[in-house]
Amino acid sequence: MSTIELTKENFDQVVSGNDFVLIDFWASWCGPCRQFAPVYDAASERHDDLVFAKVDTEAQQELAAAFEITSIPTLMIVRENVAVFAQPGALPPATLEDVIGQARKLDMDEVRKSIEEQQKGK
Repeated sequence: MSTIELTKENFDQVVSGNDFVLIDFWASWCGPCRQFAPVYDAASERHDDLVFAKVDTEAQQELAAAFEITSIPTLMIVRENVAVFAQPGALPPATLEDVIGQARKLDMDEVRKSIEEQQKGK
């Protein structure tokens, strides 16, 4: 599956319209981003049931700021409109597969319940 380029214009539509979205925050000048790109693209081919997207942090500075991206590449996974994973750094293929597997196994009802409980405690 091809990777979707996210912009501030299509971000909400893509993320809210899909149950499982992986987002790679990157920039063309970033060496680790260029190293991670083929790993990310290969994973998108193996997991054609998931949406793989990229945010060019240079072109989409507002989006990067909204998600407080301070280091790239940063991988974020959004399931059912909830960010369940966000970590900077270029992941090796096996680690990326592990993260995707763990995110697939999450019980989203439990995740939402946990978020609610945390918000009540504030």
